[in-house]
Amino acid sequence: MAIRTFEELMQAAREKGPLTVAIAAAHEQEILLAARDAEELGIADCVLVGDRQAITSIAEQSDVEIKRMMLVHEPDPRLAARKVMELVGLGHAQIAMKGKVETADFLRAALDKQYGIRSAGLLTHVGVFEIPGFDRLIFVSDAGVVVAPDMEMKVELVRNAIFVAQSLGIEQPKVAILAATEMVHPKIPTTMDAANLAKMADRGQISGGIVDGPLALDNAISPESASVKGIKSEVAGHADILITPDIEAGNLLAKAITYFAHGRMAGIVVGGRAPLVVASRSDPHETKLVSMALGVLLASK
Repeated sequence: MAIRTFEELMQAAREKGPLTVAIAAAHEQEILLAARDAEELGIADCVLVGDRQAITSIAEQSDVEIKRMMLVHEPDPRLAARKVMELVGLGHAQIAMKGKVETADFLRAALDKQYGIRSAGLLTHVGVFEIPGFDRLIFVSDAGVVVAPDMEMKVELVRNAIFVAQSLGIEQPKVAILAATEMVHPKIPTTMDAANLAKMADRGQISGGIVDGPLALDNAISPESASVKGIKSEVAGHADILITPDIEAGNLLAKAITYFAHGRMAGIVVGGRAPLVVASRSDPHETKLVSMALGVLLASK
C-alpha cells in the first residue's frame, strides 16, 4: 500500500526499525532532539560523532537523555563526517546523517575513495513533501546536490526518484519532467531533454515509472490545468515525482512548498551504498526526524 502521509511514513519506519544512524557533528540542539525522538519511537539507534563536551552540554541544556547513545569524540566536523562514512562502510551503521557540518564537506566524505560510500551511481537529492490539500506525497529532485544536470545525470535523477517513491509503496510512480512550457521547443533545451527522457522511458531505458515531459508545473499537478490545455497523458495532473531542470529551480520549488504552501519536507540523498540524511541546519527537529524515518525505509530495502 502506498504511503500517503508522514504519519504513515513514521509508522512504516517504526515497523522496519530500529536501524543505526551515524550522525556527523552531532553537537546541535535540533539534531539531538531528533535523535532522542527516533530512539524513543524505535525508529533508530543513534551514534553521535562530534565534540563530546559540546554534545553533552547541549543535551543537558535541552533536557535530552543521551546515555543510551554511542558517543564518538571527533571535534573536527570534516573528520566527523569521514568517521561517519567509515562506520557505515564497515556495517556499524546503515544510515549517515549530517549534523553541524557543511553539506559540501559531508558529501565530499561520502565520495571519498577510502572512507566513502560511493557506488557506480550518481548521488542525488530527493525531497518528499506532505502538502495541505494533496491526497499524496510529492517527490522533488534535485533541490540540493546536482547543480546543473546534463542528460545522463537527469536519467539518474529520474531512476533514483523512482526508487525512493517505490520504497514508499508507490508501485509505478508518475514522473513529470518540468520545464517552462509543455511544448517541445528547440530554443528551450530543458524541453528537449524532457522529451528525450519521456521517449527513453517509452522504450524501456528507464523503468519502474511512467515518465512524461516536458510539463509545466501547473499541468503536472493540476488535472484542471491539464484538461484546459488538452494534454493527453497519464502523468499530467497526477504527477508523483517532479524533476526540475536544475538545482536553482528545485531549491526554489522546495522552499516555496515549505514557506508558501506550508508543506512539510523530508529529504534524503540516494545513489550511494547507504542513504544520506542531509537536512538543512535551519530545519526543525521534526523535519530531521521524518528524514531519518525516510532513511530507515530506504536502508531496509
